[in-house]
Amino acid sequence: MKLSAQSYTSIVDAIKKALERYLSENETSVVTDIYLQPLQDTGELVLYNDNDEELSRVIVQDWTDCVPENFHSSVESDLKQVLGNLQNEGLFDQINLLKPYSIVLVDEEKETIAELLLIDENETMFINDELLKGLDEELDAFLKELLEK
Repeated sequence: MKLSAQSYTSIVDAIKKALERYLSENETSVVTDIYLQPLQDTGELVLYNDNDEELSRVIVQDWTDCVPENFHSSVESDLKQVLGNLQNEGLFDQINLLKPYSIVLVDEEKETIAELLLIDENETMFINDELLKGLDEELDAFLKELLEK
């Protein structure tokens, strides 16, 4: 789904509001993940930290009309786009969270659907299926070669 300008701005504002408490230059927080929970029935996006503290909440109008079968995949795509743009703007360079930390998409029961962004000391990685494709086969081949020697 293509986000409208209003929905895009709403999501960006919610993410910035959620992260503003971690912009302090005084001390690094030990929060290790930020959770994004889209709620299909209301169209809300709720952001939490590791302690289940609600950091921000917003209604995303484009999500209220989304087809149930495609909801999470559509939302995942939307959020990756927003996070990518925020990363390019340097937002995550300003955050004082203990690295590595992740931004994670979760469902209504707070079960992980996808890791959207992983930020560590040296680089930021967008997690996607292409990155992990073939990893099992490579690891199996490596282990087999190692055990044969």
